[in-house]
Amino acid sequence: MKVEQLFTGCLAEMAYFIADKGEAAIIDPLRETKPYLDLLKKHRVKLKYIFLTHFHADFVSGQVDLAKATGAKIVFGPGAKPAYKIKNTKNNEKFMVGDVTLKVLHTPGHTMESISIVLIDKKGKEKYLFSGDALFIGDVGRPDLAVKSDLTQADLAGFLYDSLRKKIMKLPDDIIVYPNHGAGSACGKNMSKETWDTLGHQKEVNYALRADMTKEEFIKEVTTGLKTPPQYFPKNVGMNKSVNKSIDEVLKNGTKALSAREFKVLAEEKDVMVIDTRSKRAFAKEFIPGAWYFGLDGSFAPWIGALISDVNQKIIFIAPRGREEEVVTRLARVGYDNSIGFLKGGLRSWKAAGFKTANVGSISATEYAEKKGKKNLVDVRKESEYLSEHVVGAENAPLGNLVDNIAKFSPTKSYIVHCASGYRSLIAASILHSKGIKKITDVRGGFKALKRTDVKVSDYVCPTTLL
Repeated sequence: MKVEQLFTGCLAEMAYFIADKGEAAIIDPLRETKPYLDLLKKHRVKLKYIFLTHFHADFVSGQVDLAKATGAKIVFGPGAKPAYKIKNTKNNEKFMVGDVTLKVLHTPGHTMESISIVLIDKKGKEKYLFSGDALFIGDVGRPDLAVKSDLTQADLAGFLYDSLRKKIMKLPDDIIVYPNHGAGSACGKNMSKETWDTLGHQKEVNYALRADMTKEEFIKEVTTGLKTPPQYFPKNVGMNKSVNKSIDEVLKNGTKALSAREFKVLAEEKDVMVIDTRSKRAFAKEFIPGAWYFGLDGSFAPWIGALISDVNQKIIFIAPRGREEEVVTRLARVGYDNSIGFLKGGLRSWKAAGFKTANVGSISATEYAEKKGKKNLVDVRKESEYLSEHVVGAENAPLGNLVDNIAKFSPTKSYIVHCASGYRSLIAASILHSKGIKKITDVRGGFKALKRTDVKVSDYVCPTTLL
């Protein structure tokens, strides 16, 4: 028997590969099929089942393409009604993969069709729980992501309480919990950075599994402090219920090499967006005017989804050499299937064609600390981060709200922007620059670097925000 956790850091997502006696199952696959087909080939096994623990909101899953490529059966929980052929499983229904038994638990609450899966080995031992978004390490799934439901958050939280108490918590304490997400995902409030744990330890440390917690207390706990989910979440749910473009078609269209002149013509069209996925240093030094920065080596996909409002947006891009397919794949993971090409030769070819570039100012934290007459410092971290600790005098303009609040900035003023470490601030600087706010300077290293200087830092203040 082989069980492998497939962790994708950008989305803090875990898919699972299970194989035994020449057969395999995959739980919660991402959009692309190649990694799974490679695993099947490597282990010389045939894919029998593709399990989806629920209709995901934070990424587009690849079950339809994977089923077409392998002949595997797609399995969803009770009540799931996608536009493609599936098997609706029932509570306690069992599926065999070699000598391994996969027993389904219907665990509604995060969504109503949600399931968890217990792996039972050939000796009858319940070894692993693939808990989907019902139970995380340190947290539980948020109950506010159901799309077009008559149920309230409180209703869903009540179902989740029952699922945890009546099904999951009755499993052996030594069973290993394998969730679908970890720290960094917006599918929960306070997930641990750990990617697995025993159920017994979670009963000790996870607030939601406290033995003496009443249903009313649970509902209050899990519904308090929920932030509005990213705007792309319901769109991804819709895509996960539909038959989408094949990933092969998306990759073919998106990896078309464009000359500098072809790129420029497209960039000037109103319905085409330019994104720059290079390193922070490369972008800060020089970029194509109007481009939005989303570096591949940061939280690329979540910020694409949070800030580009139309999943059908046509996108052309600049990428580090050799990573063009990666850009298209990661866009597709969150439903952005309309990338239509990349700049062949990168910025060098753009400049060789005689086209103009732009840049944003850049200073170190030490240079900022030594700067006289410090004005218009903008902290683009989340409000919770800002309230926890911030540079005195900085105003909070969270990146997540920036696109809707450009009018709050003046094209005649100069702004110095920072985030925690320098990724979000460059995204903010690129958006502001594209909207005509040209006098922007980025603080390299962000708040982490600023704290190491002698700037005055406050650990709490009543919110006085720029936006």
